[in-house]
Amino acid sequence: MDEIINKVEKSGLITLDLEDIYPKEPRMLFDLKDYLYEGLVLREKEFRENLSKLDWKMYENAYVAVTCTSDAIVPSWSYLLIANYLTGVAKLISFGTLEDLERDIFTEIIDKMDVDSYKDKKIIIKGCSRKPVPQNAYLQLIQKLKPIASSLMFGEACSTVPIFKKKKL
Repeated sequence: MDEIINKVEKSGLITLDLEDIYPKEPRMLFDLKDYLYEGLVLREKEFRENLSKLDWKMYENAYVAVTCTSDAIVPSWSYLLIANYLTGVAKLISFGTLEDLERDIFTEIIDKMDVDSYKDKKIIIKGCSRKPVPQNAYLQLIQKLKPIASSLMFGEACSTVPIFKKKKL
């Protein structure tokens, strides 16, 4: 009987799946409109009072997007005040939508990623994730890996799309 040989394993290809580093912590939206008079006007004294009474522990270790979904004109300092309360409580604070938050989460993860083990390796960046990995994460990953990898591909080991191959000198 012939032995089954794993050609992918022997090829030296390394698969990098962003889904494997997808953080499990909750994502939450802080909507400033909920703290505006009639959802439209920021009254400073009332706003500060409401924020000071808020139980900020509900945001503990969460990723928080801060936004205002009403058409109100909101002063910049109001976002800073919210960030002040969330700092040290939330894992990450981002301005914008939950989609913007995902982008910022992956920006932080990829910035901190140790890529030394990928030096001179053939890397497949896996696509098709079941989790909402933002497209921007793939762009950032390419920028981080290109200077050190010998080749970069996208997809699955059985069908990759070549992205980059270092020229041999």
